[in-house]
Parts: sequence; structure tokens; C-alpha cells
Amino acid sequence: MVPNINQTKNAQRKNSGATNLLYLFLAVSIALLGFLFLGLYSMNHQRTSGLKQDQEVSELFFYCAAGLRKAVEKIAADYEKEYGVRIQLQYGGSNTLLSQIEISRTGDLYLAADESYIELAQKKNLVEESIAVAFLKPVIGVARGNPKNITDIDSLLKPGIKIALANPDQAAVGKKTRKFLTRSGHWKRLETLTREKGVFKPTVTEIANDVKIGSVDAAIIWDATAAQYSEIDAIPIPELNSGRSSITAGILKSSKNPTAALKFARYLSSRDQGLKHFESFGYEIIEGDIWKEVPELTFYAGSVNRRTLEPILKTFSEREGLDINTVYNGCGILTAQMNSIKSSQGSGFPDFYMACDVYYLDTVKDWFQDAVNVTNTDIVLVVQKGNPKNIRNIDDLKKQGIRIAVGQPDQCTIGVLTRKLLETEGVYQELLKENIVTQTLTSALLIPNVTTKSVDATFAYESDTLFEQDKLDIIRIDSPAAKAVQPYSISQSSDFKYLGRRLFKKIADSRELFEEAGFNWQLPSDGTNESNTDTP
Repeated sequence: MVPNINQTKNAQRKNSGATNLLYLFLAVSIALLGFLFLGLYSMNHQRTSGLKQDQEVSELFFYCAAGLRKAVEKIAADYEKEYGVRIQLQYGGSNTLLSQIEISRTGDLYLAADESYIELAQKKNLVEESIAVAFLKPVIGVARGNPKNITDIDSLLKPGIKIALANPDQAAVGKKTRKFLTRSGHWKRLETLTREKGVFKPTVTEIANDVKIGSVDAAIIWDATAAQYSEIDAIPIPELNSGRSSITAGILKSSKNPTAALKFARYLSSRDQGLKHFESFGYEIIEGDIWKEVPELTFYAGSVNRRTLEPILKTFSEREGLDINTVYNGCGILTAQMNSIKSSQGSGFPDFYMACDVYYLDTVKDWFQDAVNVTNTDIVLVVQKGNPKNIRNIDDLKKQGIRIAVGQPDQCTIGVLTRKLLETEGVYQELLKENIVTQTLTSALLIPNVTTKSVDATFAYESDTLFEQDKLDIIRIDSPAAKAVQPYSISQSSDFKYLGRRLFKKIADSRELFEEAGFNWQLPSDGTNESNTDTP
């Protein structure tokens, strides 16, 4: 029997329609899974970038201490050749330059031979960021071979010795000399002899040149300055050995291009660019970050810190001109990721880590520098608005029918701290068996369980409750275990430790943001940690 053509076509249409519906269903399912994955990823990852702030800059104005001239000129020439940005240099004594900056309120960068001038400039609201570069130490500079046999400070005070000193009110080496020789009791006599028979000059370069040409017998100059003259020998003396200075760059608040200024400052202080020149001229250099035109940083942060960190990181990345890939999650998950990266010798280990509590930093502390405790937040008992189950304390949680949400102790800090708290109260196993109905992967998922009435109570960071207080009630817990401390630390393997210190400074300057978000401030007013006076 030959099939009816119309019947065959109808059957084909039905089969075709069913097939199309199947494909449509699969396509929608795949799309939904994709959106779900993207949503979960974006919940835990955030990339902040400063690229949008990049501007075309052809010139930067740079105030530079005169004694640093040779190294800085080499660096500036390299930078202009590579990036097309001319560095216009103004030389002088560190204090003289600071006075010029204060009067003119113009310029982009300031490089001082001693960090005290940068600190003073910050107090005067002239400098924003500061970046260490290298170190200097005062020595006695004498003619090659030391013909006058000058071996110590007392040798300078002998009859017939002509001395040159840098003016303490103009140059960093003069200021440092006055400070330490006043302490040793030599300054007044040395100052008098210099004014009577020697010379005071405004920069270290000028008095080094006086030694070079023989117009004076000795001068107190920087060790690196002496190293740049074949005609000069350096005589270290104990009175000045502790007078070590830090050459420090400052980004001026007058800069119209702070991102470009910071970029050059990073180049100047990078171990594979600018610092090579400083070292070649005899300076003791810092370790320094590696040079990247646009650094890419990885920051792991416990979920409790997210709301406050996001605007800080955005501002920081835009000003510095860099990318920050921030991974927010439960600290158990974050530290497991760190362990996995280390065990597999993989890439992606975080440059910086801000944990929800010191507990989870301690588990990875061998891979980080000493931490600084920034904030703390109380752990509170959170119940539905109006407290319909009349929960007043932890013991009330044992009532039949009470549903509790807690953090998963192997995944997030709030989970492990809750477990420790309940173990201290002797009720953890009983609640785990009877009343705990949900364990979440991060602290961010606890409050929604209460506001949606999925559970009757949860333990949460007080800072997480701040923006939901119209939907819940808070019960305080009288226990020293009911507190989480948020530490910040820099990875020992990071190539951007100095950027990490500037990021810490930005965090330390954000007290108001943290307190508005419900955190208690733990840093002293000077930005150091009471238990650890070193910043990370």
C-alpha cells in the first residue's frame, strides 16, 4: 500500500516540530547554565582596571635632589626613549626643592634624598603617595689616598684642615649630619670651624666637587656620592653609621597627571629598570617591584570584606593604572585554592590576601609576610524581624523546631568561628544533629536565609547585617569567641610588594568607609598594628 502523500508530510511536520522544540529546549538550557555560571563567577570574581584613566602625557615635571642627578638622568632618558614622555628635571637640595614646591604648587614628582622631606611634604598636603627607592649613608669624603690622614670626626677638628659641609637647611646630607653629630657632641665645634675656615654649600654635589678639585680637605657627603668620584675616598665613621637615609619619591598633589606620574615612579623604583641605574652608581637599592607598564595583581578577599573593598580597589586601580583581579569567597575555599596552586606549582597565587579572620590567614601564613590587623566585627545571632520564635540566647536555639543556618566550617571563616563558639558553649553537636538545617559556603549567603524566612536564626558578622536591619533583629553574644579580626597581608612570592604596601596605605586611609559598613577599626591612627609595628 502506497502511503498518502499528505499523511507523510503531516508526519514529517510533526517530527520536525518535535525536533525543533527539542533543540530550542537544549539551547535555552545551555543559555541558562551559561548565565548561572557567569553569575556564580561574577559573585566571586571582580576585575578592576585603571586602563580607562590612561591619558596621553608628553611631559612630567620632576623635582630631584641634586646628588641623585646621574642615576636619574639615565633613567629619564631610557623612559623617554621607550614611552615618549619627557621628564623635565629640576635639581636642588631636598629642602630647597620642597620650598619651591610649596610656593609654586606645580609639578608632578619629587625625589628627596631623605624620607623625612616626603613626610614633611605629606603633612603640608603637597604629596599623596610615597615610593622608596634606595638608601644613603653619610661618610667623610677625602682626596684619593687620604693625604691628610683623616680617620674620624676628631681628625676634622685638627688645625689646618679645611672642611666643606652641606647646608642643613637646604640639603638632606647636611640635615642628617647636624642631627647625628649634635647627638655625638661634635656639631657645634665642627659648625664653627666650617664657618670660620671652610664652606657651607646648598647641595652635596657642590661639596663633593670641592673635595675633587682640592679646594677643601674633607666634606661629609653620601657614600653613593663618593662612589661616583674616582678622586674621592669614603671614610665611614661610627657617629654617622646610623644616619641611613631612604631616597624616596613622592607623587605631588599638584600633578595634573597622577596616573602618568605614578607610572614613571614605578619605573624609577623597579628592580629591572630604574634601580639598575641606581645600583650602578653605588647606591644601596631596595628590593623593588618588577616593571610592568600595566601591572596585573591578584587579590584574595574573604566575603565579609567585599562591600568595603570594592570602591577602594576601584579608586586605587584607576589612579595607579593597573588591573586587580579580586577573588571574593569563603576563606576556607580561598586557602584551599592557595594550597592547590602551591602543591601543583601553578600560577595565580594571590599577591595580597585580606581574610575574614586571622584563623584562615594562620593556615597559610608561611606564604605571606607579617600581617596587619585592620578591622574587626562582632559575630551576632540574627533572627527574623520581631523575633517570632522568642530566641534570646544560644541556649534558646536548642528548642524543638528552631531552624538554624550556619557557615560551612571547612569552607568559610564564619563557619569555623561559629563552630568554635558553639563548642565553647557546649552545644555544637546537639544543634548540628537537631536544629542546623543549612550550611552555606560564604558569609554572604547567611542573612538571606533569615530575611526570606527559610530559617529562624543564623550566626553572622554584624557588618553583614547593616543593610538589612529593617528585616531582622540582632541578638548580641557575650563571648570573647564572638569576634572576627580582618588581617591584610602581602604574599612573599609577589613581584609587587611595594604596590601592596601602597594598597595597604589606601586601605588604612579608609577608616570611615569601614566604619560606615559596620566594622570596628583596629589600626592605630598612624596606620600601624599594635601587635606588629611594621606595615606589610
